[in-house]
Amino acid sequence: MENPVAAPPPTVEREVTALRRVEAELRKVLVGQDELVERLLVGLLTRGHLLLEGVPGLAKTLAVKTLARTLALDFKRIQFTPDLLPADLVGTLIFDPKRAEFQPHKGPLFTHILLADEINRAPAKVQSALLEAMQERQVTLAGDTRRLPDPFLVLATQNPVEQEGTYALPEAQVDRFMVKLVVGYPNKQEEMRIIDRMAGLTAQHQVQQATTPEELLRMRALLDTIYLDDKVKSYIVDLVFATREPEQVGLAKLKPLILYGASPRASLALARASRARAFLEGRGFVTPQDVKAVGLMVMRHRVLTTYEAEAEGVSSEQVLQTVFDTVKVP
Repeated sequence: MENPVAAPPPTVEREVTALRRVEAELRKVLVGQDELVERLLVGLLTRGHLLLEGVPGLAKTLAVKTLARTLALDFKRIQFTPDLLPADLVGTLIFDPKRAEFQPHKGPLFTHILLADEINRAPAKVQSALLEAMQERQVTLAGDTRRLPDPFLVLATQNPVEQEGTYALPEAQVDRFMVKLVVGYPNKQEEMRIIDRMAGLTAQHQVQQATTPEELLRMRALLDTIYLDDKVKSYIVDLVFATREPEQVGLAKLKPLILYGASPRASLALARASRARAFLEGRGFVTPQDVKAVGLMVMRHRVLTTYEAEAEGVSSEQVLQTVFDTVKVP
């Protein structure tokens, strides 16, 4: 009896086709927003949570809902408000009169993809309820630790314009977002296409499943095999350290503008996001260009500027651009 032929090992070139199918389904609904689509895929591959910042009406919520539909994953949406309680996220105990005992009732955190809409409208007590879930993929309910589904991904939105009734996100929570993406307006041609495509409000219902959760988990495992050369690792560390000690790379002028530099979590996030970018390009190795391509979105929310920088109109993005232009590329 002949031995069955073993399935060929997964390769980047073969597995990336599944992501291309997801991308094609997303583009059935989204017009333009190329960066948003790519960053959503980066978050999927890296297990990284995404913070989407943009004014209302830029399809942030639609993008997240469509992504969940293409992957056949459970999706929950929480509208963050000032009166939200931690129990509204993690769940609570409900008394069962038949059993004469309290039974745990799981909250909306127990899902695959969680859309935290206008996350900065909830107070700090609610924000802290997300920390354990985002970092450790588990929650504590009634003294018991319960694992969250795998995959688990938080995509949060916030409005940068209307600040009344909002709360600044704690630095510890902001640092747990792998990526902060600023969503901008479409151009004129894209907006005309939006009008045509959404005229019947049927485009989002045409989206079909493009891959499976099992394929996604397999791609995530393959991501760890993407080769990251020591020179590229050194480049990543040099970039991060330049935000802490800018004078060491000849950028002493940035020292009074930086309140806090990027944490070690930034180095980890930058390495994983660079691997994901190489994966999306169909390569099995990371180049310095991959690092530069994802660097701003990974680090913009991790570098805090001083009041002096604010007075001079210098943003963290401008500081980081100077760092990327100065640090030597291997």
